[in-house]
Amino acid sequence: MIKLWMGTDWATINSWLPQLWDGLVVNLQLTAITLALGVPLGLIWAVTVRSRMRGLRYLTLFLVEVGRGAPALVLLQFFYAGLPQSGLVLSSMTSAIIGLTWSTGAYTSEIIRGGLEAVPAGQGEASHALNLSDWDTFRYVILPQGFWVALPALLGFAVLVFQGTSLCFAIALPEIMAQATDIGATTFRNFAAYALTGGIFAAICIPASLLVGWIEHKVAARSRR
Repeated sequence: MIKLWMGTDWATINSWLPQLWDGLVVNLQLTAITLALGVPLGLIWAVTVRSRMRGLRYLTLFLVEVGRGAPALVLLQFFYAGLPQSGLVLSSMTSAIIGLTWSTGAYTSEIIRGGLEAVPAGQGEASHALNLSDWDTFRYVILPQGFWVALPALLGFAVLVFQGTSLCFAIALPEIMAQATDIGATTFRNFAAYALTGGIFAAICIPASLLVGWIEHKVAARSRR
């Protein structure tokens, strides 16, 4: 039997795959939930940060700056290990969703805001000339164009969110890093377990990054027309 990675053979690696697959499913589920909640939250914050209501604008700025300024790991530990001190106990999955959604909403709000501000002012003026209301102008004219501009950056950030889910091993979530750590602890083959886990991440993230680059090229080509 061919030996790989410090004496680990294919049969041993194959025996780890179901456990690592179970962890990867958790990462993928958490990524999907985080993006499904975080991107709409980012859109809301991108709009409210420009609000004429000073209190709403300052509240949004506070939430965005905390979400961007605090490391995701700190947010995860705050919700999982910090809140119980106040009597509120959250599961590891709930803590992960809240912490990563906050971080995702904060970063995507800046991405979306940049996309919205990239729409030429003349688009809004033309819409008003056609007697469209501010709301109709935003949802039918500004938002579609701004979101299209922001799409490559949002897709690139989605890859980072997937990678960031590996931080959740620190709050006892049974994702792939936690499974690799468990394998390493029981077999004393940490090198092979983490190398395999890194390879799984690379096998997903590298093609995803190439796809994002292709989409970015298409968006840039369309914008030049």
